[in-house]
Amino acid sequence: MNAPTTNKAAIVLLSGGLDSATVLAAAVEAGFECHSLAVDYGQRHRAELAAAERISAALGARSHRVVKVDLRAIGGSALTDDIDVPTEPGEGIPVTYVPARNTLMLSLALGYAEVLDALDLWIGVNAVDYSGYPDCRPQFIAAFEALCQVATKRGAEGGRFALHTPLIHLSKADIIRRGLELGVDYGLTVSCYQADEQGRACGRCDSCRLRRQGFIDAGVPDPTRYLPGVEFSGPG
Repeated sequence: MNAPTTNKAAIVLLSGGLDSATVLAAAVEAGFECHSLAVDYGQRHRAELAAAERISAALGARSHRVVKVDLRAIGGSALTDDIDVPTEPGEGIPVTYVPARNTLMLSLALGYAEVLDALDLWIGVNAVDYSGYPDCRPQFIAAFEALCQVATKRGAEGGRFALHTPLIHLSKADIIRRGLELGVDYGLTVSCYQADEQGRACGRCDSCRLRRQGFIDAGVPDPTRYLPGVEFSGPG
């Protein structure tokens, strides 16, 4: 991927899913020297960590790092506790919400940014086609960006941190279209909340439903690898 250079380092949170892969591609296109950061927080869908490493290499990140934090120790989510992942839409914030996950991940990215003398953080939060998670909203991003200025040495010395959220107002279909323009191979990504060790998706969880509908709405083939026996009716 050819891109202009800004000679500026950036930390890109990379989960291994569709959205974060698109964000990394956007940051590379914008000319940043990208350092991707994945967080092993005890998630049950651990295939996403291997996906993040593949995506980082494929999209030309300068480095890729995995930080381990055990959120299973506090639980409270179907992704980190012995709670069934729902396979039907529900009301309110779903049990797949991981308490304070984006706050934790952005804090780790912020610390890493200070170490690398970077002022730019990129994250793939989305407030349109999402599951209602409170830490994906513009209000949260604005609050955390303000926190960056007062919680860090760089901020105290006059540095201005910027949180880049290029997907926050896009539909899943628009994210996919943008990623394809940027050359993202979505076959490398894993979005399923209960993917197997090979990264094959269940096709039933909320993340799978949103992802599949995104490909249908974008009018492009779905490259997701599903578990044997998963069947869908209609296009896609």
